[in-house]
Amino acid sequence: MAIPFRFFFLLLSWLVLTHPGSRVALAEEGVIVEGAGYTLHDAESIKGHDEQQLEKDPVCDSSRKPKILRVEPDEAKPGQMIHIRGENFGTRACFRGVAFSAAGTIKIDYKFLDDTTLEVIVPEIQPGMSFIDVVAGGGNARSKAFLVQPK
Repeated sequence: MAIPFRFFFLLLSWLVLTHPGSRVALAEEGVIVEGAGYTLHDAESIKGHDEQQLEKDPVCDSSRKPKILRVEPDEAKPGQMIHIRGENFGTRACFRGVAFSAAGTIKIDYKFLDDTTLEVIVPEIQPGMSFIDVVAGGGNARSKAFLVQPK
């Protein structure tokens, strides 16, 4: 009598998955499975904490979502400075950065002035429309379309 392929496949899968030496062994709730957690990603586990470092770390308010109100001027050439005005940009320590959608991974030069104002240098990118993103401790804000003029 021939064993149907589907039954053979299920039996083989069950044997492989439940074998004690298998890294993908099925586990009951609360059982530690080798290869799970930090070791699965070859990352070292956190071992304690440093009280002095904790004292220096900023406390960022993630409930205050940033908002861009205006970009002045609303068009500029690469290398020119623009001002981004808004609200809830947070503190200098909690502010994460500025990005242009047309710039990809290019680093954007900016100066954090306060919770409502940034000075930004338009990056060397192709002329055309781009969005400007502000990333703060409370999240991300996107501007209306910004025109990058030809140099």
